[in-house]
Amino acid sequence: MTLAYQEYYTIEDYQQWDGDWELIDGMPYAMAPSPSVTHQTVSFNIASRIKDELKHKPDCFDQCYILMETDWLVSNDTVVRPDVMMVCQDIDEKVMVTPELIVEVVSFSSTKRDEVMKFDLYHREGVLYYVLAYPEQQLVKIYKHYPSGFKKLVDCTANSVGFKIGECTFNVDLSLIWR
Repeated sequence: MTLAYQEYYTIEDYQQWDGDWELIDGMPYAMAPSPSVTHQTVSFNIASRIKDELKHKPDCFDQCYILMETDWLVSNDTVVRPDVMMVCQDIDEKVMVTPELIVEVVSFSSTKRDEVMKFDLYHREGVLYYVLAYPEQQLVKIYKHYPSGFKKLVDCTANSVGFKIGECTFNVDLSLIWR
């Protein structure tokens, strides 16, 4: 059945809303009230592992931001809040450029959005690496952007995984990210 009328929202609407929301292609999506302790711990551990790796590479460390729970203003009708993102470009107080790496910690309530909607959005926007972390299975899936689509690089539980962003290469030991 086709709807005769469908709501469409913009970033101006989004900025007026109370609570935690994401806006994807003009459609609002409520976020869970507060991430679980496990969710927050895994997000923090991933961000910390990346930051620790970059500390040993001053050129990368000085050029890249590791951000948690920060809005990415994709377009006039799309604002998302990845759990972790790495941005290696000049930014001010708002992220309005495409991050090089995004991590989503997948929970029961976010599975479809993370695996389908954001997967498509992040590919469309040219995110170089998309990482899905599943705390309950202690599983990580890592996808790399190619013009033909995201290609899965890794589907693992406890390996050290390498990333290359521009001239920056670093590894993340996945065995150290779980609660």
